Amino acid sequence: MTATQTDPLTAFHWTPQPLAEALVWEIVTDFLSKNSFAADLARRMTDQSGTRFIDWLDYLSVPATGALVDRLTEAGFVPRDAAFVHPGGIFPTILLGERRAAIKVELAADFLSLWQINEPIDSPPLSAIRKARVAAESETELWIVERHGHHGFDAMPLDVKRILKHQESFRRRRRLFDDEGEGMRHTMQLVEAAVSDLGDGYAADLFFSAEREYWQRRNRAARAQKARQDRLGLGWANHDHHTYRSSRRYFAPMIAIFEKLGMVCRERFYAGADAGWGAQVMEHPDGGFVVFADVDLSPDELRGDFAHAGLSDRRELGTVGLWCGLHGEAILQAGMHHLECQFDFDALKQQLEKEEQVAVMKPFTDFPYLRQAFTEGEIWPVEESRLARLLANGQITAPQAEKFQREGALGSHLENLERNEGFKGFNQTGVSDIIARTDPRRASH
Repeated sequence: MTATQTDPLTAFHWTPQPLAEALVWEIVTDFLSKNSFAADLARRMTDQSGTRFIDWLDYLSVPATGALVDRLTEAGFVPRDAAFVHPGGIFPTILLGERRAAIKVELAADFLSLWQINEPIDSPPLSAIRKARVAAESETELWIVERHGHHGFDAMPLDVKRILKHQESFRRRRRLFDDEGEGMRHTMQLVEAAVSDLGDGYAADLFFSAEREYWQRRNRAARAQKARQDRLGLGWANHDHHTYRSSRRYFAPMIAIFEKLGMVCRERFYAGADAGWGAQVMEHPDGGFVVFADVDLSPDELRGDFAHAGLSDRRELGTVGLWCGLHGEAILQAGMHHLECQFDFDALKQQLEKEEQVAVMKPFTDFPYLRQAFTEGEIWPVEESRLARLLANGQITAPQAEKFQREGALGSHLENLERNEGFKGFNQTGVSDIIARTDPRRASH
């Protein structure tokens, strides 16, 4: 990754990192050859959930040698807190020590219960990080790691009652408001209270967990895939990014909520002068949560501070604005447009279509280092009051209103993503294409 200060649209430029990936695969392949439980789990991950062992890795630990440190440095890893991390790509943390691999899970207790492993978890329930050893063989150890917005390795004491209080406040958060501005203020108040009590990392973890839960209830593909990953005790710990759609009016207030949760603005996303939309990518530096925030934009607005300055309403709606007009704000009533997780691209497509009867759309990105496709869109009913408002404002035609009332409109997706060579970026042209192909005015169902 390189950065410039002159052009906000090119301030981040992510590139594939083949040397780093080759080194990680070399370590993983050697580990799997020595640990039969891990090798069996890796096979089941692919065969039963369409995922890859390498994408579940939280960290790897390998014996220290001068040659290894040289190779890590050459591949772009840098020292941080007695470990090596790669700032230019998506890779597990590398520790120097005993030969160990640790995979991410949503809940450690679920994994241990499912596999009937009688090993202690090193920290109390709801700790910011919990770890447990699950298999030891041939001087290797496989561990699981449950994290809650914390990138370090030491448990952080927190007030369990406060965690449960804010977990519940996010899960049962009010989302239906006549005045969506009131909804944004209500959400900010809940976020501020959680951050005050727990810090932004743990608050963000609770918030996005509740968001995935709400979205999942509205998306059949999500429920099917979550069940497949739960059958291995993994949960949604392979999430890559959470995608929100926003009207122009409420885009800046939504960004403010995410920033209160500790998210920072990363690259801006621009799909071309004729696309009619843009996005702000955000990332939590400790928790690793990523948000892709979509909004209708004109070309002249993309170089300004559109994430903070505020955007005025306009009569003509693009794909993103129409989706919000039909379903509501993604951070409120509608819920996320999609969750993107890291998968074995071909395996997931075949398994969802064969085993779950969930169709996967044509890929909108098919590079060696990045592959992306949506599952067939979930169709949601549209409230008559929303159709009447859009019709009265001249933002849809009478035939379109009748069709939406009769058939509903595209609501949400699960996204099939495969990243290779640690590529951390996105395909701007391809995403513009899929946005156009899923415009409710064009989509057939």
